[in-house]
Amino acid sequence: MDRKTYALVGFGLMFLKYVVEFTVVALAVDAIFTPLDFLNPTLTGRGRFVQGGPPWLGLAWVLWTIPFLCIAIVMSARRAIDAAVSPSVSMFILVPLFNVIAMLALVCLPTRQSVPETSEDVDQAERHLKWLAWITSALGGIAVSALYGTTAIQASALIGSYGLVMFYGTPFVAGLAAAYLYNFRAPQSLAASMGVACGSVTMIGLGLLLFALEGVVCIMMAAPIILPLACFGGLMGKAFADRRRILKRGLLAGCLALPLMSVGESYLSDTNVFVVTSAVTIDAAPSKVWRNVVDFPEITESPEWFFLLGIACPERARIEGKGVGAIRHCEFTTGEFVEPITIWDEPHRLAFDVTEQPEPMFELTPYRHIHPPHLEGSFRSTRGEFRLVELADGRTRLEGSTWYELKIYPHTYWTLWTDWLVHRIHVRVLRHIKQTAEAK
Repeated sequence: MDRKTYALVGFGLMFLKYVVEFTVVALAVDAIFTPLDFLNPTLTGRGRFVQGGPPWLGLAWVLWTIPFLCIAIVMSARRAIDAAVSPSVSMFILVPLFNVIAMLALVCLPTRQSVPETSEDVDQAERHLKWLAWITSALGGIAVSALYGTTAIQASALIGSYGLVMFYGTPFVAGLAAAYLYNFRAPQSLAASMGVACGSVTMIGLGLLLFALEGVVCIMMAAPIILPLACFGGLMGKAFADRRRILKRGLLAGCLALPLMSVGESYLSDTNVFVVTSAVTIDAAPSKVWRNVVDFPEITESPEWFFLLGIACPERARIEGKGVGAIRHCEFTTGEFVEPITIWDEPHRLAFDVTEQPEPMFELTPYRHIHPPHLEGSFRSTRGEFRLVELADGRTRLEGSTWYELKIYPHTYWTLWTDWLVHRIHVRVLRHIKQTAEAK
């Protein structure tokens, strides 16, 4: 591709993209999306428009951006080959701010001689053409699967289905589609095929993050099950492509079946209740410990590292009234739990229901605040209790228990995270009660 064509097509597509985004933002958000916002390399440039707009805007922006990104990379690789430069410079298109510099440099570089002069020039030209073929097929597979995967995940999220379809089916199909398209024209290596499959789900995660649809913590928590399934899908996609088995109908059927299965899963999934119990031994009598269980002053100990990522962190507790019917307020960094007392057996047992609770976490994100659908109702604490057991030596064994509902599947995986986090919340509270009671 000569530099004139590259400049006309490249900057023409940029202008088209900006005009469409300017129009959509003006209509949907009633704001002005300036050229500086369009060129802004920071993540917050588009985030403030997404957060102020309708729920579909972030997803639409992801789907709209992916084809332009892939076209820009392929065009830059072709322009680099025409200028006798390594096509690997097209990767700078993925780097904010440097992408504009790389495009301007490619516009300025002159076209190389059309006829290679030596065998070394011929070999170099062949390597460049192989690189172009590789990057074209890889980007095609990644783009198609990323478009599908992002749409499928957000569709599942909007209908409240956080289950096997989202975390098992979608990454497998996305990885299979990416590797199949990557190997369709010519067989590629197994490692490269699995890399393309992982690249597709990585692109999905980046899209969800950059357009304020998800936070870093949730994406990282899902990665241990999503990446292996994408790799397995990539393995299957390569196997099908190598045997030249046409998957047009089967792959299309699988892509269409997943959203329907997600709808069915949202109605058929059960809500299970889980319980986590933690304990600590306190060098004080139960009567002294009890006073600090009912309510306790602000926790001054520095939060552990994972609380700094946005996980709800307990801070203090206070109570209104005494006995059954009293209202206990347990304050966290994300808000307040309202806990009506159901059992008041001083100084042995305090039990309560949870009638109101804040979000379980603030998403770690470059933006000021995002609100994914799973923060509402996917994790809900139902009740809790403290038990004080008097030991023979005058000390007290204090046990704290929390019952909670979890609507994210598979439970066998996600309870590994939730049980551990609830236990660490217990430990922070119990340790503070222990220090306060022993100090008194």
